[in-house]
Amino acid sequence: MKHLLDIYSLSSETIKEILDLAENLKEVLERPIPKVPTLRGKLILLLFYEPSTRTKFSFERACKVLSADTLSFSTKGSSLEKGETILDTIKTLYALGVNLLIIRHSLSGTPHFLAKHLKIPVVNAGDGIHEHPTQALLDMLTVREKLGTLSDLKVAIVGDIKHSRVAHSDILGFQKMGAKVYVTGPAHLLPDPKEAEFFEVRKGCFKVCYKMEEALKEADVVIALRIQRERHGEPYIPTLQEYAENFGLSPKHLELIKEKALLMHPGPINWGVELSYEMEQYPFQVILDQVKNGVAIRMAILLKLLSGD
Repeated sequence: MKHLLDIYSLSSETIKEILDLAENLKEVLERPIPKVPTLRGKLILLLFYEPSTRTKFSFERACKVLSADTLSFSTKGSSLEKGETILDTIKTLYALGVNLLIIRHSLSGTPHFLAKHLKIPVVNAGDGIHEHPTQALLDMLTVREKLGTLSDLKVAIVGDIKHSRVAHSDILGFQKMGAKVYVTGPAHLLPDPKEAEFFEVRKGCFKVCYKMEEALKEADVVIALRIQRERHGEPYIPTLQEYAENFGLSPKHLELIKEKALLMHPGPINWGVELSYEMEQYPFQVILDQVKNGVAIRMAILLKLLSGD
């Protein structure tokens, strides 16, 4: 494993190795002093071109626990504003001794481009509408932790599937680990037939549902997604209120899913839109567990790429 660019290129064996390592690393996070010297002397660059709270701080926390030093780069006030290319900027920082790059960018494929031109590992922290691999890995870790398995589950993903990099990584990852994935949302925000064919990595394990009830029925896991309005060139939904009435998850949907089914969301959440306020009290809502597992997953990724584990 030289980079972590997407879920698409990972085998089920590699995914399992990452999940197992992250599960073991959770013990470190529970210590009175959660810090180990494993990556002491390593310098990690965090380059976020888009806003981020959970992902960025989760990576920073993972770095600190592993004793790695970090550089957090801001595009504002940098040479990028003077016309310098992103590749030249990163090469300059590499010359300062950077050992690994974590990048989030609005342009799909940016991490892949950089990985071809750099001698250091590149981690994709979200690229455009393409993928968000560490989010899918932490989602899978959370499900396996709570349900004991990823195999033979029904995972329902609700929302803006077309523009969600989280959805794309989850669709691929859960299938690779033996689950069936059903997606639903407004028809124009669902994958078209060609996209659906690409996402079906295991025959018969991916389905686009135009009726929300079909996707939710007997689901073991339900993942709600935010409407990606910042990625819409034009309005795709009339109002958020209308979306909430038709596709927002509320207590009435609990009758469709399995008993003790997990409710998940990658954040940030628009309460009252994709999730009704009442769903915050749902006893099997594991949104903060996802956040906690994000640190362990990102620790595992850093260890695999920098220590050869």
